[in-house]
This record gives sequence, C-alpha cells and structure tokens, in this order.
Amino acid sequence: MPVITLENVTKRYRSTTILDQLNLEIRENTITGLIGRNGVGKTTLMKMIAGFIKESDGELRVFGERPFNSLSVSANMIFVDDMMGFPDAMTLEDLLLEFNRFYENWDGELAKRLLKYFRLPLTLNHRVLSKGKRSTFNAIVGIAARCPLTMFDEPITGMDAGARSDFYRALLKDYLAHPRTILLSSHHMEEMEDLLEDILLIEGKGIAFHSSITELQEKFIKFQGKENVLKQYANQYAVIHRTSTGPLTEWIVDNEHTKAELTELKQAGIRVSAVSASEAYLAMTGQTRGGVDDVFDTMEYE
Repeated sequence: MPVITLENVTKRYRSTTILDQLNLEIRENTITGLIGRNGVGKTTLMKMIAGFIKESDGELRVFGERPFNSLSVSANMIFVDDMMGFPDAMTLEDLLLEFNRFYENWDGELAKRLLKYFRLPLTLNHRVLSKGKRSTFNAIVGIAARCPLTMFDEPITGMDAGARSDFYRALLKDYLAHPRTILLSSHHMEEMEDLLEDILLIEGKGIAFHSSITELQEKFIKFQGKENVLKQYANQYAVIHRTSTGPLTEWIVDNEHTKAELTELKQAGIRVSAVSASEAYLAMTGQTRGGVDDVFDTMEYE
C-alpha cells in the first residue's frame, strides 16, 4: 500500500486555487524530491500531507488515513522546515529528551553525535542560534526521529555549502540503514540529485512529472558546440534550454533522435551527452528560451 495517496485533491484559499486535481501515489521507503518554482504549492502540498491544513476537495490519505488532525499520522510523521519553534526556556538537551518521549524510533545518541559534529552545544537555546544553525538543528531532529514519513521543506536555509553537503550525506547514510519514506523539497536541485530516487515536479497547479530521477534525465539530451555549427541544426530540434559558456553554446533538446542523427552531429564537431537532473529540471520548468542570457542577447547597447 502506498504511504501517500491523493485522488483529485484540490486546495483553494478563498477564490484562489493553489493546487488543482492532483492524483498521486508515493511509495514506501523512497526518497522523493519535491521540486518546482516558488509559489507553485510545494509547501501547501506538504502541509496537507502532514495534516496541518485540509484539502478543499478530493481525498488525501496517509498510512490509509485522512491526515488532517489525525493523531496517528502525527505520531508517525515529522515535518521539518525553517519555521519550527520551541519553548525559549528549553535547551537543546532538554529538547532531545522531549523528542525521545514523542518519537517512537528516536535515536538520541545519533542526535547528540550529529550536534557535536556540527558544533551545536547542548546547553544553548534554540532561539539564540543563527539561521543556519537553527536549520542544522531542525534537520538533525528530522534525521534522528526516523519517522516512517519524514518531510523536509527547504531544510538547508542558511546553511553554508559544507553543512549542506554533510546534511545530505548524513540523511542518505541513515536512510540506507533505516529506510523510510522521505519527501525533500529544496531549490538546490544540483546538490541533492544524487540523493533522490524519485522526482515530483509541481508546475501550473498540477503534477508535471512524477517518476524516477533516471526517467527525468532520459527525457532530454545535451548538445555542445560552436554556435554557428549548432544553428545548422536549429530546424531539426526544438531547443528547450540554451546557455553560452565562452566560445561554446549548449542546447538541451528533447531526447528524440536516431543513431544516424547522432553520428552526423558528432561528425560535425558537436558533443552529445546526457543531462543532469538539475538541467532536466530547468527544461521541465518552461525555460524554452535561453533563460537570462536572452535578456542580454536581445539588448541594444548605446
């Protein structure tokens, strides 16, 4: 049975529809990346799954139950974001003791080791931490809780590059040892793509893509070469995304070609390669021109 099921789920705030007619299943023991541009409803979706807010229409189930105000879902789920707040009087050590009371699979020893590694003294209060350190503490709680459903909504806000890398590595290592269903939302697609198994892309109030990260990458292919050479093939391929780096231009196009076409491209001096998940994400989110490069390419300088 899937951990999360949505059937024709819609969420409206007054007269504004945020998410419309979502149909979705999230399978057990997978890490799914929830991606999409700002304002498309990623946080709204996660809060509905967590049971914090109620869907407007349709049916949403988590562990087979309606999650809104469900004590059972709450006890088996953790939602980590940068808005997590704790009582001012409690130290980090006090909080760890309370988490041990609430989360059935809580690993207090792991939490303490991670806090020590990230240089977070147990005697501090949560409110005195910097933004990056608060995010780090919250992320540690999400890992150590080992909830059957673990959701991270932009968990790396304020972290430096080293801390982000360590968080992703710690999450992966603990997931491999203790599998659970993880939803991870982040704008740093290029940093987390090696961690993910599935991708859920929200675009235009609906689901634009939901499948394995490998399938996402296989939807596109990348050409790299001199612009005047690439232009000779402009009529054969719809360019989804275009960038220029020094003397070379890169095109991302739909992965629709024959072996003969690839041979012809290579003979013309064009390098053909697979795309990364982050590049495929750019292509899937409607960057049908060259992105910001086009702003400068079309400007007339006096």
